[in-house]
Amino acid sequence: MKIKSIKNRNYKGKKVFLRVDYNVPIEKGVITDDTRITATIPTINYLLSQGASLILASHLGRPKGKPSPEFSLKPVAERLSKILNKEVKFAPDCIGEEVKKMVNELKEGEILLLENLRFHSEEENGDENFAKELASLADAYVNDAFGTCHREHASVYQITKFAKDVAAGFLIEKEVESLSKLLINPEKPFLLILGGAKVIDKINMVKNLLDKVDTIITGGVMAYTFIKAKNWEVGDSKVEEEAVPVAKEIIKEINKRHLEFHTPLDHVIVQKISEDAVPIITERGTVPHGWIGVDIGPQAIEEYTDCINRAKTIFWNGPMGIYEIKKFAKGTIELAKAIANSKAFSVIGGGDSAAAVDEAGVADKISHICTGGGASLEFLEKGTLPGIEVLKEE
Repeated sequence: MKIKSIKNRNYKGKKVFLRVDYNVPIEKGVITDDTRITATIPTINYLLSQGASLILASHLGRPKGKPSPEFSLKPVAERLSKILNKEVKFAPDCIGEEVKKMVNELKEGEILLLENLRFHSEEENGDENFAKELASLADAYVNDAFGTCHREHASVYQITKFAKDVAAGFLIEKEVESLSKLLINPEKPFLLILGGAKVIDKINMVKNLLDKVDTIITGGVMAYTFIKAKNWEVGDSKVEEEAVPVAKEIIKEINKRHLEFHTPLDHVIVQKISEDAVPIITERGTVPHGWIGVDIGPQAIEEYTDCINRAKTIFWNGPMGIYEIKKFAKGTIELAKAIANSKAFSVIGGGDSAAAVDEAGVADKISHICTGGGASLEFLEKGTLPGIEVLKEE
């Protein structure tokens, strides 16, 4: 897929509306993870080097269409100023006369971050008048917010109807290029690692990849849902009951295609989920009554590492257990290390999997880490996204 690039365009003296995804975790006014901010720095620096002034726009959290101090982007402006070692001005809103005045006063090389787009319900509703007002602030539009491209929101989708010059930033270019590699002639063997929860959200992506993958390994709630679909004992482990019938269908499709498919050979189990729980290892791939599976066991780690070592292409989405509790994170961390040490082209689908490779200290050895979990899954399901379609070369 060829999308419009910011390269070879003239931004000299232009005001550029740059849609970013700064939906970062903030606790008591402090940003706890600035990955999404740093991911946009190459695009910001490039546009500034071309002589542009920047109007940055993002959403944060779910303020339900009205101003809410806890969802203000002000801490983001402060963090971005430190990262760039340059002042980032902050607007009290994203539309209105005061914002227009601040935009008009912007000089070449200056940056203005607008307040949370979702303080207006029109953003999520895809309101065209709101989109038109946003577009009127600038001479050009650049989208670098991959994590929102699966939404037809005003600043992502509708705005392109009114913006004069539309292009994708470097982050979106990299996301599309990396995910497309998984869909178009991926190098084989292709390994799909499915973990975490939200099984229903991943089913269509799995179905779309069945003709492309060679091996599937599972962990977390995903594994227990598939184990239950095999009519095996899962004890009191968390299962997404509504997904069991679909999991049965997928197992049939996997068998029809003669794909290699693994649920864990053994499990780490506890009688209650807590920091002080005493875990034991099962002797087989089922979980006894009264016990809860919280991680894959040592045999599963060994088998899954072998699958990783044989792969030439890997896509991983979701942890292998209750990753938030350190003593149940071993399976997830070991897989992250194995992927980093493999020679495969590896893509991590955002979320907890991205946090795991970071925690394991191997993020720099992964080919690509997606900045949007939901967006990456939908891209792999459909081969495109609404916010990407409007950036395509004609």
